[in-house]
Amino acid sequence: MNQAEPTIDDSETAPVAVTSRAPASLVGRFWVFLGIALVGGWLDLWSKAAVFRWRGLPAQSDIWWVWEPYFGIETAVNIGAVFGVGAGRGSFFAAMSVVAAIGIVIWLFWFRAAESRWLTVALGMVGGGIIGNLYDRLGLWWQPGYPEQWQSGVRDWILWRINEQWTWPNFNIADSLLVVGAGMLLYQSFFPGQFIESAGNDGEPQEHETTNTA
Repeated sequence: MNQAEPTIDDSETAPVAVTSRAPASLVGRFWVFLGIALVGGWLDLWSKAAVFRWRGLPAQSDIWWVWEPYFGIETAVNIGAVFGVGAGRGSFFAAMSVVAAIGIVIWLFWFRAAESRWLTVALGMVGGGIIGNLYDRLGLWWQPGYPEQWQSGVRDWILWRINEQWTWPNFNIADSLLVVGAGMLLYQSFFPGQFIESAGNDGEPQEHETTNTA
């Protein structure tokens, strides 16, 4: 009596494509972070030098209005931190800026936060803000003849106000970068996981295939 030959299920031997995400290229993200930080820092330093050369030191020129009386250009030197808090402690703020910059690099590339494009861009902006204000905190713009307290002061030139009673303290592009970067980090904290991604060598999301011959 003929016995039925065993059949082979092709589905058990056929290769099965499995897609997975390749880990993000930290090299590519490093250049994204560094580019944003350097361009942001350069733009801040260039704008401060240009405006101070054009309008002079604080109180040497009247406000140049872009949209009177809400938005204008007025040079100022902040010898404190946010809203002038901590006046005269420029060396402390400079040291904290260095510590923050080191912490950002460690977070991005040791703990691999740079796998997120969102965090890379946000921290790049923060890095640009740190570069711009740290340059001033170190007194690299200061010249003999300037008030001594300006040696650790930060140059500001953007004026925004609702009216004379509601005037925002003057700020600069570095401050703007810090605020935008911090806002992006805050958004990420409220909506975690929304920007999880991985990338290939070019920094773009990438999939690769593996075969299963079970």
